[in-house]
Amino acid sequence: MATKGTFDSSVELDGFAIVEADDGVPFRATTAYTHRTWARTYSSLPELFIQPQSLAEVEKAVNLARKYRRRITTVGSGHSPSDMTCTSSWLVNLDRFNKVISIDKATGICVLQAGIRLYQLSEELAAVGLALPSLGSINEQSIAGAISTGTHGSSLQHGLVSESIVALKITLADGHTHSCSTEDNPDLFRAALLSVGALGIIAEVTFKAVPAFSLAWDQAIDSDARILEQWDSKLWTQADFVRVWWFPYMRRAVVWKADVVPADDLASGRVKHRNPPASFYDGALGYYVYHNLLAIARWIPRITPWIEWFVFGMQYGFSNGEQTKVSAVQPSQQAFLMDCLYSQFVNEWAIPLSKGPEALERLGAWLNRLQPGDPGYVDHKIPFSAEGLWVHSPMEVRASNTTAKTSAEQKNRPWLDPTPKDEPAVYLNATMYRPYHRDPTYAATERYYKAFEWLMRDLGGKPHWAKTFAVSTAEFQDWYGDDFTQFQRVRDQVDPDGMFVGPWHRRYLLGGSTQTADGVAQRLPLEEVGFATEPAKAGGGFVVHGSQRNAVPN
Repeated sequence: MATKGTFDSSVELDGFAIVEADDGVPFRATTAYTHRTWARTYSSLPELFIQPQSLAEVEKAVNLARKYRRRITTVGSGHSPSDMTCTSSWLVNLDRFNKVISIDKATGICVLQAGIRLYQLSEELAAVGLALPSLGSINEQSIAGAISTGTHGSSLQHGLVSESIVALKITLADGHTHSCSTEDNPDLFRAALLSVGALGIIAEVTFKAVPAFSLAWDQAIDSDARILEQWDSKLWTQADFVRVWWFPYMRRAVVWKADVVPADDLASGRVKHRNPPASFYDGALGYYVYHNLLAIARWIPRITPWIEWFVFGMQYGFSNGEQTKVSAVQPSQQAFLMDCLYSQFVNEWAIPLSKGPEALERLGAWLNRLQPGDPGYVDHKIPFSAEGLWVHSPMEVRASNTTAKTSAEQKNRPWLDPTPKDEPAVYLNATMYRPYHRDPTYAATERYYKAFEWLMRDLGGKPHWAKTFAVSTAEFQDWYGDDFTQFQRVRDQVDPDGMFVGPWHRRYLLGGSTQTADGVAQRLPLEEVGFATEPAKAGGGFVVHGSQRNAVPN
């Protein structure tokens, strides 16, 4: 392997050189690079780390990968806690391919290079009086990453971020960049709207923004019983955007709700921007107190409910109701955001919105080991014991409605959209923190997630593609039906040799390989095969190693 460096025309790899004629197109490839997920749950050592700055450079990277028999993985912020973005082959990062190509303020149509991060895009849009119509809780992802993993906000008026995508350009394994939309190659469009990196490199995004807006929001904490009582009547319809954070041991929940402020009210001064009052939790003291308490709980798990009571009581108050209310008025791109705090595992599923109360009641009864006659008791039916198990909080609860703006008939619903087709969804986000990048007790986390996933399956759920989950290809095929088949068909057509296929895709999308007569596993010619996962020597998490049996020059 060559020493660390950046090369415009040649790279020395494993005894042979990648040498290209000077065509005026740089090949910006760096060796000796370590890729880590944001949470440092996984890392890998790609053979090359490539940062193109133009479409011609993106296409060149793909053409070289095909010539030299390499797999390509594309990564943005690496915010997924899974090994989806890990590779020992070539890793492409689009952080330097991040320009706004054009903005039509009158129509809101924006053309973007796909590496632009959401916070950069928000700034560019705000400068011309536009905004993203909805955001999740963070804005670190690239627009391509947000599309590819099914990022969503929390509103019955909005679904996935991808619902605002008008058209895409994607560089496929043939080295050419192809356009797609609802009218131009709609099957590729529906696959690319949630592609989990399995099709190619999303290069250009045409996006419909909305006029800039601000949100007047407030939040208060109350008993979860009161929240559940309001679930079907007004909880999710009381404002334009609603989020809930559930605390299972305190049996309380915070409700955050936000409405769009009329532009005239801001212009006239009747409403003015103001930030919420700072709390214990928002400062450095709260950050480190909680972090260190979580670290202590690795050794004394039984204090976890007390930590929940203390930390979030200090943040939201120890009483319930209106007296705990705080409020603010902020530009939308600021109001949507939430600090993710520490390294974490995240297991998030979408279930039908109508099943939400049952999910929280059953999970609460299981976690608190309630018995008949206890307040809040229900028969949870979860076939795992919760004895000795203590989990982290809060659980984020968000609603999303992909039936509002997307559908199969309009050809803009992703084949792999995990939400119901006939009603809104509620996402439940089960987080386990990794204080100082150290895992909580593995056996406990595994049992919690097994129980959580069992319950989500029982309620007709599907996992968020970017998170941690344990699901077989056969299950996905059963849940998605023909949509899964159609996605696989498009994937096979545009990448028959598996240039964009790695162990994660084999595990969840393609299924276990078939066996030849001599017992050798059949794989796609360029597919990367995972053969080892080992604990990292420093910083926690795991190092993933892969192999390409056909990774030799043509």
